[in-house]
Amino acid sequence: MSSKLAKKAGQLLVIGFDGKSVPSYIKELIHQYHIGGIILFARNIGTPWEVLKLTTGLQQEAKKAGYKHPLLICLDQENGVVRRLGEGTTLLPGSMALGATDNPDNAYKIGLATGKELKALGINWNLAPVADVNNNPENPVISVRSFGESPDTVAAFTTAAMKGMQDAGVATTLKHFPGHGDTAVDSHLDLPVISHSIDRLQSVELKPFQTAIEAEADTVMTAHVYFPSIEQEPGIPATLSKKVITGLLRERLGFQGVVTTDCMEMNAIANGIGTEKGAVTAFQAGVDIIMVSHTFDRQLGALNEIIQSIETGVITESAVDKSIQRINSMKQKYLTWDELSLVENPTVPEIVGSKQHQQLAYQVYEESITIVKNEDIIPLKLTEDKSVLVIQPDNGNTMQAEDKSYSNLSLGKAIQEYYPTADIYQLSQQITSTEINEIINKSKHYETIIIGTLSVNEGSPQIALVESLVEIHASVIVIAMRSPYDWNYLPGVSAYINTYEFTYPALQVAAAAVFGKVEVSGKLPVSLKVD
Repeated sequence: MSSKLAKKAGQLLVIGFDGKSVPSYIKELIHQYHIGGIILFARNIGTPWEVLKLTTGLQQEAKKAGYKHPLLICLDQENGVVRRLGEGTTLLPGSMALGATDNPDNAYKIGLATGKELKALGINWNLAPVADVNNNPENPVISVRSFGESPDTVAAFTTAAMKGMQDAGVATTLKHFPGHGDTAVDSHLDLPVISHSIDRLQSVELKPFQTAIEAEADTVMTAHVYFPSIEQEPGIPATLSKKVITGLLRERLGFQGVVTTDCMEMNAIANGIGTEKGAVTAFQAGVDIIMVSHTFDRQLGALNEIIQSIETGVITESAVDKSIQRINSMKQKYLTWDELSLVENPTVPEIVGSKQHQQLAYQVYEESITIVKNEDIIPLKLTEDKSVLVIQPDNGNTMQAEDKSYSNLSLGKAIQEYYPTADIYQLSQQITSTEINEIINKSKHYETIIIGTLSVNEGSPQIALVESLVEIHASVIVIAMRSPYDWNYLPGVSAYINTYEFTYPALQVAAAAVFGKVEVSGKLPVSLKVD
């Protein structure tokens, strides 16, 4: 294996690792293979200073290794329920919350703020925005990560968010091509199938991608989803399909930028062709960047498979050169060694977690929180002697794309900011009939019940709990803290509010609305069943 060939293959990979400092094996991969990029998760994120120290350390290593351009350093900062940055940064509204404002300019402003904070921390590529049209209420993986169910709305908001991040100097990603919105299966766990005709895909799923591509999208991420109307060979996900990547994305939609896979360790790939062989097949399909986010053995295995394929002529070196040229063109647009301050003790710019960004976020949350139903309950008219019980769920049921470290819920705390005497009941992860009876008996001592929900499904014990509460209380307020579709199972309540996410600022604004401290103006970006 030649060193030159190894360093060509390496530029096609984006890899991840554990910890808040650069492991020795990552340094070796940078020097030996010239790895193209690094993906960060919550496991890598500490304080803003720790993040900047980490990204600076990665770039220092790339500089020492003789990189012509800096490393791509990326993460999934979609905001809302899927985010990677934590303490010290601004909690910004996610996609469906933005869609509920009915104002694409908000998507631009939040995109710009997101990009500025990422750039300030040494992160130059965001794996966002989500361009999927969420037209399936049962979708377990997209849902509120989408701007809504209307292709036109999603197209407008996707493009605005993309432009905001680009104007902040951060490369962007449209995902998950050619559309992950109409699935009932999570591709982290299995291979979803979307059986729509190409005409239907063109008018719905593809519209946001086409619009944003025409607006100069940087990268497109492929979906681990099977589309039989495009790819006739059974069970071949879009990521591995030349008909999807080259035929549809490159030739029909005219995309000339960088194509990246989603993580090749997701079960839809790993349990099929396998991560390592899948890396070669994805490249043959027309992908430029292969993401192997977690496991060193699979990262090394993918590298070796690509190198061996070049040596044996399965992949041509000229094709690799074309991909590297596309990657380098993006790097030249957003990255230069001159703008990087590779000092040992970097200073975090004041824009990170700034009051300016916090005020922007709060304003947008006011425009996004949606009161779907209100039988003259909100605002609550309470005196000191009247009582409130807040019932909040456990967030064990996170989406695969969410980071578990951000799954703590604080609805009760948000309510107590406006009504300090409110009591809080924490539901168990697995609600039993015994617990429901316990809550019903406890609730009889309270005048108003405020209950938070998370992605209620048919047969969920939360439905039985809410129905029982409604039978004995005239004042039951449901705050749906993730899926707006919870309404479809809980229509009999006195008042129903969507926050679209459980970030604390969103819950604060919802609580403020309950007590009449703010006026919220969100509009539903998806269709719900009529009460």
